[in-house]
Amino acid sequence: MNPTRRRIIAAGAGVLATPALFTAASAQTTFPSKPIRIVVPYPAGGQTDGIARSYGDFLSRKLGQSVVVDNKGGAGGTIGCVEVKRAAPDGHTILCTISSSLIQNRVTVKDLPYDPEKDFTYLAMTTSTGGPVVAAEKTGAKNLAEFVAYARKVDKVNWGAYGPGSTPHVLIETMARQYGFKAEVVQYRGEAAMWADVTAQQLDGASGSPAASAPVIASGKGRAIAIIGDRLPSLPGVATMGEQGAKGGFYDTRAFAAFAVPSATPPDVTKKLADALFEAGTDPKVKQLMANYLIVGPLNFADTNARFKRDTEVMLAVLKEIGLKPE
Repeated sequence: MNPTRRRIIAAGAGVLATPALFTAASAQTTFPSKPIRIVVPYPAGGQTDGIARSYGDFLSRKLGQSVVVDNKGGAGGTIGCVEVKRAAPDGHTILCTISSSLIQNRVTVKDLPYDPEKDFTYLAMTTSTGGPVVAAEKTGAKNLAEFVAYARKVDKVNWGAYGPGSTPHVLIETMARQYGFKAEVVQYRGEAAMWADVTAQQLDGASGSPAASAPVIASGKGRAIAIIGDRLPSLPGVATMGEQGAKGGFYDTRAFAAFAVPSATPPDVTKKLADALFEAGTDPKVKQLMANYLIVGPLNFADTNARFKRDTEVMLAVLKEIGLKPE
């Protein structure tokens, strides 16, 4: 075979091989190419866990890959957030967490090992319509004024929260400053254990999500004395904090749960996930969960990032006002 013929055959073989190479490259970049993990920085059983599992089920059906929820509770959400920060930025690891780990931890955790502004890209968000403020049965309180009267009579009230700087923590600190009583905040790793202690009368009260607090209220072991945010359809007779005379922008804030990925995740993967999470809001299973939890959303990519920016500014100002510092 002469050199010219050999070159022609070699060139032809290269051309024939090219489509196979392109096919392999395309397969490697197809997303998702393996199971997706949603990391929740709180124990199973709470509202954030429920949101992650419901949305994860939709993602699995939409994207054609299994989705596993991995609960990494502890350190006020820090452990789970760090895990996602360090994960490969390929879209196969998603964070589902609440505002306290993304906003309050900046003030309450010394040397926070992640930067909520720089380390994550936010995809979608759900927000609550409002959250109940619950007084334990032993207080005898039926409204905000009666709870304040009780708090002033005792040496101090024991109040449940699920992390330094979380909504119930900031709430009782704000109330104590405004109404002149003492409070000791008892921190839990999640809502379930906190509400169990309200039921057992180990706490004077707590606040949190409508769904998690509902059994306590239904049992009579706790009474909803006020609402942070808007009135709740499930508790139509309970006035908001503002309606009962509480002053301050914090009383109108809304808790949120956000989905995020490491900031270096490719834009096309980010968009695919954000669009899928937003579409989940049309799914009957997700809509039922939102109705049960009395949450709103999901917000789309643009609205999620706008809401995150606004809430960050408001909450950081409140935290500074009440003087919260790293423990």
